[in-house]
Amino acid sequence: MIAIPAVDLREGACVQLVGGSYANEPVRLDNPLEVARTWARSGFHRLHVVDLDAATGRGDNASIVRDILGEVPAAIQVGGGIRSGDTIERLLQEGASWIVLGTRALEEPEWLAGTASSFPGQLIVAADVRERQIVTRGWARTLSRTVLDVVEQLNDIPLGGVLVTAVHREGQLAGTDLFLMEDVAELSVHPVIASGGISSLNDLRELADRGIAAAVIGMALYTGALDARSVAEEFAT
Repeated sequence: MIAIPAVDLREGACVQLVGGSYANEPVRLDNPLEVARTWARSGFHRLHVVDLDAATGRGDNASIVRDILGEVPAAIQVGGGIRSGDTIERLLQEGASWIVLGTRALEEPEWLAGTASSFPGQLIVAADVRERQIVTRGWARTLSRTVLDVVEQLNDIPLGGVLVTAVHREGQLAGTDLFLMEDVAELSVHPVIASGGISSLNDLRELADRGIAAAVIGMALYTGALDARSVAEEFAT
């Protein structure tokens, strides 16, 4: 299993939110490019970069994303407000290794299927989950489908992975939702990336034991609850 630091962008800064709430932002760093470089220097080979402003229609951080793609020596998956094939193509040309799709991919399955056929293996569907229900539009809308319903539907689409974020654990350093992640890993034919609540090496080991391919880590790295170099050494590949 590989560990992937999160670089969440908001208003030109690198931030961390608690519980998916924009009103609860305990971490804000003014130089996202340097943050990304720091994770690469610590030994991480892959980064998760998300434009929160683009995801919620509050502007974008496109220039910062472009700088990270061009200057940080890591494989980078980019997400946040990506809702067109043209944007996907542009980001891939700028150096993204994978594109993370959320709201439109989940709300318009036919669009996802057609888009994935144009970019096989390069798209990751992000299923943000609150108590097993799918939430979209920056966690503001709850869909009627459960995460397991969605994962089963995604099995026939040529994706590069499925990213499941336990929003109810996000940023709280309370441990991951192991039961959720285990159920998803058993059902999905795609590599599963876990996110939300990861706070210890033991959390990472338990995810690995359950067949999770990768884990996105945010708050635990930014607060020092997890030592970056130790994580990178044990979960580099």
